[in-house]
Amino acid sequence: MIRFWILVFLLAGARVPAQVPACSSGRVERIPDFPSRYVTPRNIDVWLPDDFVSGKDYGVLYMHDGQMLFDSSGTWNHQSWEMDETGAKMQHVAGKFIIVGIWNSGSGRHADYFPQKPFEAMSQTEKDSLTAQLQRAGRTKTVFSPVSDRYLKFITEELKPAVEKKYGVCGDRKHTWIAGSSMGGLISLYAICEYPDVFGGAACLSTHWPGTFSLENNPFPEAFRRYLSRKLPAARKNRIFFDLSATAKAN
Repeated sequence: MIRFWILVFLLAGARVPAQVPACSSGRVERIPDFPSRYVTPRNIDVWLPDDFVSGKDYGVLYMHDGQMLFDSSGTWNHQSWEMDETGAKMQHVAGKFIIVGIWNSGSGRHADYFPQKPFEAMSQTEKDSLTAQLQRAGRTKTVFSPVSDRYLKFITEELKPAVEKKYGVCGDRKHTWIAGSSMGGLISLYAICEYPDVFGGAACLSTHWPGTFSLENNPFPEAFRRYLSRKLPAARKNRIFFDLSATAKAN
């Protein structure tokens, strides 16, 4: 059973053929292999609603695991978030917005999405314990070292300005949100804590609170709790959405 889930986790991070997703609503434009000083290049899929007009007051929803968002025919498990349909329906509820899907980097996904500052605050013994857990789960072959601070710099300093310039969308906090599932939920919460003046809201779906794949002798949940007690932004300033699926599998 353990081997089965390791295979699932590896497949979840694998790159799939780089076809532009087909949409039932709106359209997707791809920025292939977006270059960065901070992270490895990766595809960016930008969903635009049918009536999109550059320069209008559109908000932006940045989403992790971008290859899973729109078209199930190109995903590893033949499922998708169907964010093209959801995005179209929400235009009249949440206001006009576009969706920026940031592809994960495959084998580097866990290091990109793992909150870095809580990890760095742990003792060396705790870090070694966490590394051992991730090695057993097949998430790293070497000493684990998260790079989520660099990943968030990539989003805020490189990707966000490029999107705003290309599409003429709003860039203020009120109109900028971030979202993801599982480890993507974890990095979304970390993002709004690190950049509360950039992201007005974060959607954290089925958040993978353990960070690893074991609760026994896992130092991360407590380290992250201490971090949140200091860094979680005030409710009056930012909005955070959490959900929990009783049948969700941690990944």
